Amino acid sequence: MKQLEDYLNDSVTLLSRLITTPSVSREEKEAADILEQAIRSYGFTTRREANNVWTVDPFFDDRRPTLLLNAHIDTVCPVASWTRDPYAPALLQNRLYGLGSNDCGGGLVTLLQVFRYFCQDAATARQRSYNLVYLASAEEEVSGNNGISLVLPLLPPIDVALVGEPTGLQPAIAEKGLMVLDLIAHGKSGHAARGEGVNAIYEALDDLLWLRDYRFEKVSPLLGSTRMTVTVVNAGTQHNVVPDQLTALIDVRPNELYTNEEVFQIIQSHCRSEIKAHSFRLHSSHIDSNHPLIRKCVSMGMTPYGSPTLSDQALMPFPSFKLGPGESARSHTADEYIEIEELRQALCTYCSLLSDETD
Repeated sequence: MKQLEDYLNDSVTLLSRLITTPSVSREEKEAADILEQAIRSYGFTTRREANNVWTVDPFFDDRRPTLLLNAHIDTVCPVASWTRDPYAPALLQNRLYGLGSNDCGGGLVTLLQVFRYFCQDAATARQRSYNLVYLASAEEEVSGNNGISLVLPLLPPIDVALVGEPTGLQPAIAEKGLMVLDLIAHGKSGHAARGEGVNAIYEALDDLLWLRDYRFEKVSPLLGSTRMTVTVVNAGTQHNVVPDQLTALIDVRPNELYTNEEVFQIIQSHCRSEIKAHSFRLHSSHIDSNHPLIRKCVSMGMTPYGSPTLSDQALMPFPSFKLGPGESARSHTADEYIEIEELRQALCTYCSLLSDETD
């Protein structure tokens, strides 16, 4: 890649600007402004909906399939244990520190440079089999309604997506979904001293034990078992009143062998308590290991795997995979950073993956 260092320097400069600009979920406006300005400065036309910014291949050809290059703008709130200013980018020993540098700033800025490289002129456009759409999406960390789901109907038809989440530059070809459930057990209040009423806690006990012990039949070779965990329980008002209601939250992580609706029906059929789903929209995702892009990843020495963490893939109704610089273990941690070498390798990897040339 002839201009690698120029693209790398532009990636680091843009990422540093984004770090200095707080972009917690639903508050990404200023960061979206920066990305919009950067894309236009490269000579491309931008579109924007809320805080989502995208640009479409100027050499778009209806005869080619379309690849979405996606990463998210927003960050989580910085945790209290940061030892440096999370909004002050610091380059130390070839590491760029700052909130969002790893999740998902590295993928965000390198995918933009890759779009820039392949869409700069007709000659580079001929080097690839795909139309490209670059999308910087908002509200990923909260799966918000004003994030990628707002934009997808406005894009050209997408055949496959590459999501720039931190994966150590290995392709994550499957990803668990997420479903949050309310469990509500009903009883009847009474005086504890007289043994009156129906205790909602006792009514829920069998259900809570079943939720702890049940194992779903279908186990994925990539993602393992579908997991469900009771994470919050509330019941009772004071020591001498038999509680008439217990509520609990259940975190459910389906593998790609179940739909959220299927998992919900299994849980509902086994529980006496009332079960309600917050939504069914965050499905597990996967891409066939024989997809041409995944086969090329393998030919380049990469190892496909399954990811337990959620991304905007959960809202994509087309095949997708994650591939990005950085490590998932650094996400949402104090003193988050990305290695400059990781950005360099991402640029090389993306360009080799998307180029039709073999030399």
